[in-house]
Amino acid sequence: MQVEILVPLAFFALIFGSWYVFVTTRNKERLALIEKGASPDLFKTKSDLNSGYNTFKFGLFLIGIALGIIAGHLLTEGGMEEEPAYFSMIFLFGGIGLAVSFLLQGKFLKNQ
Repeated sequence: MQVEILVPLAFFALIFGSWYVFVTTRNKERLALIEKGASPDLFKTKSDLNSGYNTFKFGLFLIGIALGIIAGHLLTEGGMEEEPAYFSMIFLFGGIGLAVSFLLQGKFLKNQ
């Protein structure tokens, strides 16, 4: 078998194995707490409650990355070197997307 194939397979197997151990361990802990009489509401975390905001943040981040790719392309057409143009614009617009999501999330939380 070729070594080039083993590296990605091992990488994804490691990620899947870590995720599987995390989920099964968490499930066993929760079942043990429920058997001892703990409330199931204990298991709701902040990330579960704010999952809509995480999706919103991720969406704006991806929009920022897309705008960064477009801006990087425009800069390369204008004569700038390709690598600095793309990397700088992707990081700049990705960061702007995260900042906008932070500001909008703050406004949404104030209204609620």
